[in-house]
Amino acid sequence: MRSRRTTLAVPGSNPRFIEKAQGLPADEIFLDLEDAVAPGAKEEARRNVVAALNEGDWTGKVRVVRINDLETRWAYRDVIEVVEGAGARLDCVMLPKVQDPSHVQWLDRLLTQIERAMGYEEGRIGIEAQIEDARGMVAIDAIAASSPRLETLVFGPGDFMASINMKTLVVGEQPPGYTEGDAYHYILMRILLAARAHDLQAIDGPYFNVRDVDAFTRVAQRSAALGFDGKWVLHPSQIDAGNEVFSPSQEDYDHAELILDAYDHSTRVEGRGAAMLGDEMIDEASRKMALVIATKGRAAGLTRTTAFRPPGA
Repeated sequence: MRSRRTTLAVPGSNPRFIEKAQGLPADEIFLDLEDAVAPGAKEEARRNVVAALNEGDWTGKVRVVRINDLETRWAYRDVIEVVEGAGARLDCVMLPKVQDPSHVQWLDRLLTQIERAMGYEEGRIGIEAQIEDARGMVAIDAIAASSPRLETLVFGPGDFMASINMKTLVVGEQPPGYTEGDAYHYILMRILLAARAHDLQAIDGPYFNVRDVDAFTRVAQRSAALGFDGKWVLHPSQIDAGNEVFSPSQEDYDHAELILDAYDHSTRVEGRGAAMLGDEMIDEASRKMALVIATKGRAAGLTRTTAFRPPGA
């Protein structure tokens, strides 16, 4: 599992922002060739991205490039120039505005052709699919099953809100007049279920009021509570908050590791299918729940502060 607690969007047309991003603590950096780049700057942005991937220090970060959507005239050249130029230092390609599994399959085939031509390891470069409208949401199960390269489903709230005529102008915020719950709950759960059914990560989209970190934290806590793996960030001020929200607490992480140890000891050493950890009974379902928390904690770099002691030891 790649850690994607925070996914920082960086315009490919801005070398200063690209250089700064290398020193920021976001788990993933995606260099954007799409919405953040003006039409007249697309070609220069490609060159910037290739140079940055090859020459920059991206240690510890997931390296992603978001190309233009395949209905544009830029998409195929984005893939060819970036992957041929810097494919060995690229982890994933993000495909925006995915509406149909054929979109992901197009990118998969093009990546395979480039990998074969360049002598890259075939299948190593992953795909992130961005769900940004009603058509994509309706087809999300087929999209999630469309390619073995697929690693994440990513919510794109701005275009999605426009596609369903949602009544708000703040991307990621509740629409005025909706007072009976969370207007995004179904959307987020639909993405999450499709992702989990196909062993993918689920990433929440950005919150555009970048200077209101408290509001960002509130929105991030919503998707983290459901089980999302991370969230887009648009500004360095959002990164620390996002990393904290999508990481287990030290207490929960330690508890999860103790559950795994206790269950392993009970089943492997004592030959029993259930165990006691203090006053808590644990079983296979407990192990699965603990493994989720432990895996996220390990990916976040947490270290244990407790050690398991077998009963009677």
